[in-house]
Amino acid sequence: MQDFNFPGIPSELKVSLTRLRFTEPTPVQRETIPLALAGRDVLATAQTGTGKTAAFGIPLVTKVLSDTQSHGLVLLPTRELALQVYQAFQSFIGKAKVPMALLVGGECYTRQGNQLRANPRIVIGTPGRINDHLNRKTLSLANTRILVLDEVDRMLDMGFSIQLDAIAKFLPEVRQTLMFSATLPSGIQKLSAKYLTDPARITVGSVHTPAANIKQTRLKVEDPDKYNLLLEELEVRQGSVIVFVKTKRSADAMMVKLKKNGHKADALHGDLRQNKRNRVIADFRKQTSRVLVATDVAARGLDIPHISHVINYNLPQNPEDYIHRIGRTARAGASGEAVNFLSSAETVQWRAIERLLDPSLKDTKPVKPGSRKGRPGFLQGKGPDRRGERSSARPGAPKALRPFRAKSSSADGSADSHERRPARTFGGQSRGRDASERRLSPNGSPKRPNFRSGSRPEGRPPRAKARSAPRPAPAR
Repeated sequence: MQDFNFPGIPSELKVSLTRLRFTEPTPVQRETIPLALAGRDVLATAQTGTGKTAAFGIPLVTKVLSDTQSHGLVLLPTRELALQVYQAFQSFIGKAKVPMALLVGGECYTRQGNQLRANPRIVIGTPGRINDHLNRKTLSLANTRILVLDEVDRMLDMGFSIQLDAIAKFLPEVRQTLMFSATLPSGIQKLSAKYLTDPARITVGSVHTPAANIKQTRLKVEDPDKYNLLLEELEVRQGSVIVFVKTKRSADAMMVKLKKNGHKADALHGDLRQNKRNRVIADFRKQTSRVLVATDVAARGLDIPHISHVINYNLPQNPEDYIHRIGRTARAGASGEAVNFLSSAETVQWRAIERLLDPSLKDTKPVKPGSRKGRPGFLQGKGPDRRGERSSARPGAPKALRPFRAKSSSADGSADSHERRPARTFGGQSRGRDASERRLSPNGSPKRPNFRSGSRPEGRPPRAKARSAPRPAPAR
């Protein structure tokens, strides 16, 4: 497939592709579209920004335009990606009368119900809201002939596998399925065996390698100094910038601080209402705001051509998310730069990212992010594998927390000297470990102070005895 005049693509779609200046297909489109038009199931992996939306959008629209009884379903992990794909399909369809529905969380059911009553032939949405409508019986998938699962690795990370299984029960057994992903974790193999039938396997480029036109920079800085470094980087760089942070709260706090420092900034995370999220993305797309502070909700599918820089203020917990984050820049052949702020506490996460980008670094045993192994001061020794004996007492721990140890200095090995915990005091009186320091019962066992007998420690006032109220005299 050298161009989009491929046999089988309807003329209405060709007109739309010409209007959108689709002249030469990208590698993933060149490999996927002929197989999908032939009816094959496809499992495709390609780098971000390589045109995967058109790779499954063109075959799906072709199927719907060619067969008036066929319907299509597209499942995506996030609302932003679903909205972006919905808008792309609208541009593909053009003036053709093909009703569509966008079903995502955060939108009212009434508006979505109006779309479903129009009998949409293409449904685009997130698994959670699709399941809601299936349970409400407002959506029917009986005529679905083609199913598309985009960003499958992200769906597995977000725990959508159970919801995908629930949706599959409403789908016809005879259908075509297209699965797309930018990375290939092991869980996708199990999912593909469940949903795909004799799939064509397509891999374009290295799934663990970012685009070659992304310049990656690493800056070592500790957490208290990160914000000042961020201000310096924003001053010397031009163009739109996405700043990725770890939490929703830190995204809002950083947006406020950046505005106080004179930057046009906005925040994007999962706690925003859908209309607010749409407005934030629209302002950033129109360059009304220059800096977008976001969590990983913006790491997938956000296709904005004028993003020139991605700053990882906090490294992602999942190494695969690093590839998706920096893939927001250098879209469609453009160039971009990814700047990574690396603190000493994020060394383990950075090593995991390096092992993902360069598998030859897997000679050492990988350490999972968040594991106690590899933290400074943990299992540090002088062996060949840098793992020493774990100390029985933490360095610097208080003496009261050190374990009891007996030192034997006599020939028979009996303990003649002891390291005891300091004697605890109770009300000014010592309660040591020796029998001479304890109150003993007649049989020699330790005995607690008997406060009722009057042997109360000095300095503690006696507890007042509760007096019961006099009982009223019986009425005569």
